[in-house]
Amino acid sequence: MQHRLKRFAAAAALMLAAASALAGRIEEIKARGYVRIGVSLGGEPVGFRNASNEPVGYDVDVATQLAAKLGVPVRFSDVSGDARISMLMSRQLDLVVANVSITPKRARVVDFSIPYNLAGLRVIAQKSAHVKTLADLNGKRVVVGRGTTADAFLKESAPQAVFVYTDNFAPDGVLLLQQKRADAGVEDSSLLDYLAGRNDQLETLPTMYGNTPIGIAMAKGDPALLKFVNGFVSDYIKSGAYAANYKKWWGSKNTPPPLAVSAQ
Repeated sequence: MQHRLKRFAAAAALMLAAASALAGRIEEIKARGYVRIGVSLGGEPVGFRNASNEPVGYDVDVATQLAAKLGVPVRFSDVSGDARISMLMSRQLDLVVANVSITPKRARVVDFSIPYNLAGLRVIAQKSAHVKTLADLNGKRVVVGRGTTADAFLKESAPQAVFVYTDNFAPDGVLLLQQKRADAGVEDSSLLDYLAGRNDQLETLPTMYGNTPIGIAMAKGDPALLKFVNGFVSDYIKSGAYAANYKKWWGSKNTPPPLAVSAQ
């Protein structure tokens, strides 16, 4: 009898400890007094360092607003590639807001919020080229990365375009557009929207072709934290903060990709 009671007590203690660990991430952050968020500072406008070496950019603003919602200051870590996921799993970070695409492979090892941004392909063109549709690209000089998704998309959508290939769209393709040695280009929407927002001679077509959802990542096993972050993202979208932040970094004339809010 005593042996069974001891086993029961030990099992109960383990269950209590597990439940505490699962429910306590937000409480842990608040008790610590700050939240550790990974951001990627490798390129404008998503994340970079300003002249004072301070983290700035679209993702940095999102992370700062999320920390404010938690009621604690934020401490940033510059992360990219696989480190974004491994530092979450090793609990060196509480959250990652670093342009992380939501993929089935990643979703097996970390949890994702609903999307707070989208990436996809856009068309950018010289205003003087009068490109309003994909068909208008036929006969035009269009810069595109060799062997990329954009290359395959252009071959299907405007096969009669004059392909101007580059191995590195940034900076090579960007320079071709700035020097008007190309009429248009096809590349990731984040880069092209940013470029168009800073060059009065260029404009992007409003449609984004294909889309990859970008989510806030966190270690698995904390439904309370996931619910909190999803609520934050929903409020971020519904309040107009998403549209304002997007236009701040990609330019007021660019259209933010449409995002859905959480049903909860």
